[in-house]
Amino acid sequence: MTQPPPSRRHAIADDLRNQISKGHLKAGERLPSEARLAAHYAVSTPTLRNALALLQGEGLVEKIHGSGNFVRRQLRRTRYIGGGHTPSALAPAEEALHTTVRATNLRAHGYLTALLKVAPRSPLTEFLCLSHEGKTPHSLARIYVPRDLALADVPEGLLTARLPDQRPPLAVVQETVSTRLPTPDEATTLRISSTLAILAITRVATDTTGRVVEAALLALPGDRADAVFTTHHTAEVRRAE
Repeated sequence: MTQPPPSRRHAIADDLRNQISKGHLKAGERLPSEARLAAHYAVSTPTLRNALALLQGEGLVEKIHGSGNFVRRQLRRTRYIGGGHTPSALAPAEEALHTTVRATNLRAHGYLTALLKVAPRSPLTEFLCLSHEGKTPHSLARIYVPRDLALADVPEGLLTARLPDQRPPLAVVQETVSTRLPTPDEATTLRISSTLAILAITRVATDTTGRVVEAALLALPGDRADAVFTTHHTAEVRRAE
């Protein structure tokens, strides 16, 4: 059985993908305008945009609002280390990654009350952590901490909220990992296609008193993130009497 011919959008995407792989279109290079590309391929602008959307979803092309479409540079991959004993466990930031942190005081509402197991309007501190590789946004994390546990002075580059030393030790760290499409806000902040799946991780840390001391919501674009979970098995050696 013969295969049907590829659609125009797939044919255009294949041609541009081939030019990128062969280096004819280099990383960081701006593509011709959508109007010029549509005229070159003799297609309508919507068809051309659909072709570019395929490449954006693959992480090959980045659309920057007001500037155009660019060949995306290969981004450093982030490893999420699961199964740890600390509230947040992104692998140590590489030198190429720069993280900014914005702390905001707020009151618990909606899903936050259930996530942190607190009463409505309980005082919380949100740490909005956005990492960049060069000028390109890389990953996004929102970390929520009861306000009495939040540091007053948050140093730049902090990716996890540090908790006071006098708090009870952690007892349970629960991680929920799923994939989904980004929200409009996440797609805009991370400058990714709305069709690129993200690794969504919810991590909740509880101390020995049963209090939730931190909840972290991470959004890691699927083209640059891996989740690693390691289980260490120990064998009990019984000595014969």
